[in-house]
Amino acid sequence: MKHTVSLVSLGCPKNLVDAEVMLGHLPTDRYEIVTDESQADVIIVNTCAFIREAKEESVETILDVADYKLNGRCQLLVVSGCLPQRYQVELAEDLPEVDLFVGTADAPRVVELLDQYLQGQSPGHVIGLPDYLYDHETPRVTSSPYYSAYVKIAEGCSNHCSYCVIPSIRGTLRSRPISSIVAEVERLVSEGVKEINLIAQDVTAYGADRDDGAAIEPLLRELVSIEGLVWLRLLYAYPDGISDELLDLIASEEKICKYLDVPIQHIDDALLGAMNRRIDEAGIRGLLERIRSRMPDATLRTSLIVGFPGETDEQFRKLLAFVEEGHFERLGVFRYSQEEGTAAARLDSQVPERTKQARYRRLMKAQSRISFRKNRALVGRVEPVLVEGYSDETDLLLGGRAICQAPDVDGQVYITAGQANVGDIVSLRITDSSEYDLIGEIVEA
Repeated sequence: MKHTVSLVSLGCPKNLVDAEVMLGHLPTDRYEIVTDESQADVIIVNTCAFIREAKEESVETILDVADYKLNGRCQLLVVSGCLPQRYQVELAEDLPEVDLFVGTADAPRVVELLDQYLQGQSPGHVIGLPDYLYDHETPRVTSSPYYSAYVKIAEGCSNHCSYCVIPSIRGTLRSRPISSIVAEVERLVSEGVKEINLIAQDVTAYGADRDDGAAIEPLLRELVSIEGLVWLRLLYAYPDGISDELLDLIASEEKICKYLDVPIQHIDDALLGAMNRRIDEAGIRGLLERIRSRMPDATLRTSLIVGFPGETDEQFRKLLAFVEEGHFERLGVFRYSQEEGTAAARLDSQVPERTKQARYRRLMKAQSRISFRKNRALVGRVEPVLVEGYSDETDLLLGGRAICQAPDVDGQVYITAGQANVGDIVSLRITDSSEYDLIGEIVEA
């Protein structure tokens, strides 16, 4: 008899790939994947533990699905990923509802562990060293729409920013061979994928741990030669690793989206130093000038931290003024989370939560005005748009994403006129906009 399995994945796209790898290892003759947790014999919650809000969401989700052990079919509740990797002892005591905890490196063992438990053998909690790296031969069930996929080019991180727990959860940088990434992308494209989103903790560090010449620039040159690939997008490019060679490559290659997600975190030199970032204000401003000189219309996204220990009103006002200069089309703001085990957690002058929240609101309000102005500047232009189906707002309109919108984090396009199939990339004339979304009409060929 087949066992039904439902998986809930929380956090970033890198976590989603891990979840897809777990599902890919389940043999179809013994396990059936379902989306309704109430119909699942096995429920897996793949968790995030990056900051406090992510940990809270993970615990709340675990407690919610635990109800299915009482009111559904669930026989086995598994919690995997970053949360058990970081808090294996505490979770076993605080969440007795969970039958099995599995760490970030143990996805390939999921079938073995499920089989043991369902056969009456308790495998205990399996938290190994964070040293796993999937490749092109790893089984994987992609859960994103058929026309778009994430490809993880490296695992772990060796940057050691003072506020970040990723190296302790995910390990140090481990890059895949170029040949493995190319083989995976070729397979995905052959299955109908048009948009590939390359992800890692830091895509610009790709290959730094290898001695075979691997680096982001030669990788991109290999990938753009793949026939059938239409959009190739880079996510999470650390500012100090963006070379002129990389910028020239993005600017010259039609398939590479003129889109960069560049987390700068702050603009004040003292705080950047305390964060252990390898760039200062002059470097950030120089990078922005280098990008805009090559790609004036590039879409730039960044992330910022407010309330880092010791951040003064004056330092925040400097950050706010920098944001108001309008360098970025997209911007995300994190309220600093004091994470045990990090260097920043031991710093004096922790900022009150109330102050963090006020600064967060001011930055987001400033950016909303900038985003609105930049979107209004697109009205009248014709842009390529990937059609994704009916919009989230109404089934009377098609929706999609422009080339300047990354999946899951940016806005969407509402299509008010014209017909297209899901997965088509069409030319769309922008007719209106809001702070985050665009409205337009398909231009007939």
